[in-house]
Amino acid sequence: MKKVLVAMSGGVDSAVASMLLAESGYDILGVTMRLWEDGVSIPDSHECEPDENSLEAKKTADLLGFTHKTVALGESFRREVIDRFIADYRAGRTPNPCVECNRTLKFGALFDLADSMGIPYLATGHYARILKDEKGEYGLYRALDSNKDQSYFLWSIKRERLPYILFPLGEYTKPEIREMASARGFNNASRSDSQDICFIPDGDYVSFIDKHAGKDIGFESGNFVDLGGNILGRHSGIVRYTIGQRKGLGIALGRPIFVGDKDILHNTVTLCSDRELYKSELRASRINLLIDDTLEKPMRVEAKIRYRHAPAAATVLRSGDDELTLRFDEPQRAIARGQSLVLYRGDRVLGGAIID
Repeated sequence: MKKVLVAMSGGVDSAVASMLLAESGYDILGVTMRLWEDGVSIPDSHECEPDENSLEAKKTADLLGFTHKTVALGESFRREVIDRFIADYRAGRTPNPCVECNRTLKFGALFDLADSMGIPYLATGHYARILKDEKGEYGLYRALDSNKDQSYFLWSIKRERLPYILFPLGEYTKPEIREMASARGFNNASRSDSQDICFIPDGDYVSFIDKHAGKDIGFESGNFVDLGGNILGRHSGIVRYTIGQRKGLGIALGRPIFVGDKDILHNTVTLCSDRELYKSELRASRINLLIDDTLEKPMRVEAKIRYRHAPAAATVLRSGDDELTLRFDEPQRAIARGQSLVLYRGDRVLGGAIID
């Protein structure tokens, strides 16, 4: 019987993922990570007291008849996700903490835990697929449910780990998952989906940064400027603005204006028209490829520059040891430093990088 460690959040997706694996004959250990509680220190430990999510996950484990445990990874989460999130915003970037959490914790620390226990497989409730190609090589693919597909957030997984990852939900839609959960009597069948940023449930990232790191960097007032460097007014701190933002600028110029760029060195926020938000080229670093290709020759791809961005035709080329240069066939709107560039060919994820 194959052993698998299943990451369980207490929600319906990971509950049904564990159910599908149990029905397929896997020997399951369910694990819930305690990562963050505002104002609470959670030292890393493989043994800790359960929280509300852990208790909910254990109900599923008890119902299905497998063992469940809670592990604490609060120190790692603070260092790898929260601190990086804060530093990126202060540096004028727009980070994606889910990508970092997947890379360092869900498909990093949990893999290490599974290895230490002699468990070869790791499973999660992500909506994505891992399939063998015609050469017998494992690849990451979009989920069949395009509305729930989460492959964009998974590009940073190490390629060599793909054969040992299971995504049981990749062939299903969310309504089908809820139906299965309800039929099995799971308490969380109608539980709402988690927030995009789990540690900022109200979405107020500016207040979060202020509370957990202070206002010493990124909150200083500076100049709004146009593309020519002409001063248009005063902004209230670079961390308060994102590329493409229109509302809440606190300045009126008699025409629609948007945030086009942020310069941490000169503490300026550049404003522009909607038309001027469109760019054809970008560079990206922190490359992770999921195919047997170095991109030293130009490759035709479809590329996404944020989660809800429609894949756009482009050509990509490795332009340095850790640099990709990508040119879109058609200019794309509001390309933001710090977001993930994810490369696709059809449904297959070729890899990704962080936009510079």
